[in-house]
Amino acid sequence: MPDAGAAHPDTVLAAERLADLQRLQAEYVNYKRRVDRDRAVVQERVVRDVLESLLPTLDDIHAAREHGDLTGPFAAIADKLEGALGRYGLSRFGAKGEEFDPQQHEALMHAPWPADDADLPAGATATTVVTVLQPGYRAGEQVLRPARVAVADPA
Repeated sequence: MPDAGAAHPDTVLAAERLADLQRLQAEYVNYKRRVDRDRAVVQERVVRDVLESLLPTLDDIHAAREHGDLTGPFAAIADKLEGALGRYGLSRFGAKGEEFDPQQHEALMHAPWPADDADLPAGATATTVVTVLQPGYRAGEQVLRPARVAVADPA
């Protein structure tokens, strides 16, 4: 005589199949979440790589603009290029008078400066950027290249 408390074999099999299905659904949800996260990371990396590859061109544009050689239609093209890259989060940084930050600046020259020197901002009390040799660039909050600068310690 069958035990009244024992489950029918079909009920046991159905419960096992349901558990298998729930486990597979959970695995799929985790897989989808991981793929979406990885896709975003890859997209950020690709954008960053493209922006980094354009930094030498942006340096040439910046140098031409600084020397007054960028005029007319070429200036308009340069402005469009910089605007388009700005929409991807690219921004230039590094300015004379900023306090030196090793996370954002690469000091190529470092010397004590007399406090009355015109190159040193008035009231500077910390190591200060006195010349920007090459601007830095960041994409969003990530530094692509630190600003290459000359710094001075106030005397």
